[in-house]
Amino acid sequence: MHLPYKRLLSITIINLTLLKPGFCLEAPQQAQELEPNLQVSMDEVQRFSNAINLIKKYYVTPTDDKVLFDNAIRGMLSGLDPHSSYLDEKDFKELQESTNGEFGGLGIEVTMEHGALKVITPMVDTPAFKSGLKPGDYIIKLDNKAVQGLELKEAVNLMRGKPGSKINLTVIRMGTNKPLNFNLTREIIEIKSVKAELIEDKYGYIRLTQFQATTDKDMVKEIAQLKQKANGHLKGLILDLRNNPGGLLDSAIQISGTFLGKGTDSNPEVIVYTKGRLPGSEFTAISQSDDILQHAPMVVLINNGSASASEIVAGALKDNQRAIIVGTKSFGKGSVQTVLPLDADRAVKLTTALYYTPNGTSIQAEGITPDIVVEEIKVAGVDTAKDPLEALKISESALKQHIVTKNAVKNHAASNDNEKKLMQQDYQKYTALTILKGLVLSINEKNINHAKAPVSNEIVSNNK
Repeated sequence: MHLPYKRLLSITIINLTLLKPGFCLEAPQQAQELEPNLQVSMDEVQRFSNAINLIKKYYVTPTDDKVLFDNAIRGMLSGLDPHSSYLDEKDFKELQESTNGEFGGLGIEVTMEHGALKVITPMVDTPAFKSGLKPGDYIIKLDNKAVQGLELKEAVNLMRGKPGSKINLTVIRMGTNKPLNFNLTREIIEIKSVKAELIEDKYGYIRLTQFQATTDKDMVKEIAQLKQKANGHLKGLILDLRNNPGGLLDSAIQISGTFLGKGTDSNPEVIVYTKGRLPGSEFTAISQSDDILQHAPMVVLINNGSASASEIVAGALKDNQRAIIVGTKSFGKGSVQTVLPLDADRAVKLTTALYYTPNGTSIQAEGITPDIVVEEIKVAGVDTAKDPLEALKISESALKQHIVTKNAVKNHAASNDNEKKLMQQDYQKYTALTILKGLVLSINEKNINHAKAPVSNEIVSNNK
């Protein structure tokens, strides 16, 4: 079914979904109503019961029934995939608190892989980000405690703590000969999801660090302010989704639609669609808004830390040919998790659907491949004359017969200094700006040629 994106907030969330009473299987009675079609083999039930009896009878120490059943549910879910899990009373409460946007910790998105904590992404401006942790790092020790053998929730709980307290992470990084040590100080993690700046003359830059409930509205406000600074019009925009771990699906859809426009009845602008078995999990999101940039060119930056909702936005803008994707391949989390309460205090977080880009590509374990691959490198003391992207740098001075003023030499030198500084600080961002300038020049040339064509034809006609 096709749904306008404004109706999707109550359906699902990419990283997790809290289904409220009346919508999900919260009460035992509701769960029983859906069970007639679910057949469980009595032999399997008997085998499960026998295992519990053997543990209760022969395990070296007496074991509480609650512990056994909690562990049984936890084991069932952890054996499905890395993102499905059991939430006991403590976990469920912590999850509800963390969705409010403020919590204590390091600001790091992790998953369990090969007996270690794999860093999905450090959130921007958090202790993890400032320390230099990178996507793909493997955390093997938390202080003096080995990660191997711990469950994901246990490791996450160890990383959380009182703000101001310290923790040492021992990390293995590809390409290094020995483990790295990171000493971090825990902070209250309160993420501002939108950052904006005007780069040079009328080129906008928006960085999204997460997809929260107000991210789309905050982004629209920032773009309006950028337009005002640029005298009402932006030549182009860089949308930076690097190290963005995701967030709300609805927010990702809203943001995608902000840049796509409405399309037509025969050719709608599809943003994303999902397939799953949970009622309401199969839908197609179609853009319902106008293009806020009025078709000005866009470049989207992604990297291995761009996951989940970030990949929805990048995939939508790529497949609809709305933006050029630059950077490195994204993380590849194309699954939807739904939190289904078991009772008032416990729940299961279950993978219930996969999402697909408009062209029908599943991103799960594949990721978004950039149109232009640009690795994250450090450029020190760059000689701009030897810069391989020098030929793509676009400015008025690059045009034939441009008018030269006394201030032009001074301004041009300042512009080159700014570009050199940006190149040294953030090579991927610098490259994105260079590509964006090339797109603007290409559009301007097409507009000039298009404007000349009717005049030329009319002259030919008159000559005849």
